[in-house]
Amino acid sequence: MNGISQITEVLAAPTPDAWLQLACERWQELLVDHAYCEKKAASSALAMMFAYPEEESLALALARLAREELRHFEQVNRLMRKLGVPFRRLQPGRYAGQLRAAAAAHEPARRLDLLLIAALIEARSCERFGRLAPLLPAPLGGFYADLQQAESRHFSLYLQFAADACDAREPLRWQQRLEELAKLEAELVCAPDLQFRFHSGPPV
Repeated sequence: MNGISQITEVLAAPTPDAWLQLACERWQELLVDHAYCEKKAASSALAMMFAYPEEESLALALARLAREELRHFEQVNRLMRKLGVPFRRLQPGRYAGQLRAAAAAHEPARRLDLLLIAALIEARSCERFGRLAPLLPAPLGGFYADLQQAESRHFSLYLQFAADACDAREPLRWQQRLEELAKLEAELVCAPDLQFRFHSGPPV
């Protein structure tokens, strides 16, 4: 399973139109939180490298992914300066924290869950970049259209490692678990949200 065309099959629900409308109105705040998201994505990849050092192929793939996420942060930061958007502190939204709270506490189930959760986050980012790109003015719309391809690659990488992590006796277990986590992910992006963030739900 890979590519942008597969992402809509993985996500259990599309981004609500009400969130897209708010994102277009509050694009400056969206850009600030996007910068945070790129840093957090790099940090999550590095954390997984340290958590599973014995997985050499995973560690090397995550190292490349982390470097790309940091390049994206630099690109977002340059765009913020170009558009006159000041960087400011934002409290984290509910999305990533509640997703990761659903991860199993024991191994190897936890590793599988973390890989699947990372895949879902990348899939949602890809979907939102694609939905926002034609709605936002240049240069932001074009920038998000370009980022959609990168997020698709990251999604495919995490999903493939999740499939590889499953025991040969349970080849479909990762798909079953993905469906469970995708249902939670969809609830988080569809339920009304008091905060506006890149991965938040529609406004209350």
